[in-house]
Amino acid sequence: MEIEEKQAEVIDHFVKQASAQKGSALGSVVVEATSHPSLFAFSEILAVPTVAELEGTDNSVHLEVLRLFAHGTWSDYKRNSCKLPQLVPDQVLKLKQLTVLTLAETKKGLVRGKLDQLRRYFEVQFAAGRDLRPGQLGSMIQTLSNWLATSDNLLVTIQDKIKWADTMSELDKKHRKELEDRVLEVKKAVSVKEGWSWEREFFNSSKNA
Repeated sequence: MEIEEKQAEVIDHFVKQASAQKGSALGSVVVEATSHPSLFAFSEILAVPTVAELEGTDNSVHLEVLRLFAHGTWSDYKRNSCKLPQLVPDQVLKLKQLTVLTLAETKKGLVRGKLDQLRRYFEVQFAAGRDLRPGQLGSMIQTLSNWLATSDNLLVTIQDKIKWADTMSELDKKHRKELEDRVLEVKKAVSVKEGWSWEREFFNSSKNA
């Protein structure tokens, strides 16, 4: 939870900074934001009116850099490096980390959690994600809807198996109870028979005496 709160604070910080600047002054804000080690999402900064106003101006390059970090990869930068400013080392590192995210690979600092070696699973506590490109939201909603439907079906299957297990457990208890009752009846019958035999033997011995 602390990681998410920290990232929200960082985003809020840069949104306020971008809102307070215009034109070429936004260049330093963009460099600082795209170099920050804890920031991996830039859509909120892109949505700031002063940033959107860079479109079509002499300072639009700052907007393109921000879009690169929001949606692009290291390869995109290499292909368009002649149109973009040279990145500082921290920006290079950040863009390569974001490229790893795009390739859906795990990298230290991008996915954090605890490894339970006994149970053999990795509990994810935080995962950084990329910004959505325009038009991707509908596809993501459909993917999540499909996942939800699959989860619902799996839940029904699990519940059915639990009911079956409960039923089998009850049948097992009933069967065990019947066996115990039968054993008890047999013991009682044997006990009565032994008592009757002892009485007959005692009566016969008394008669002979």
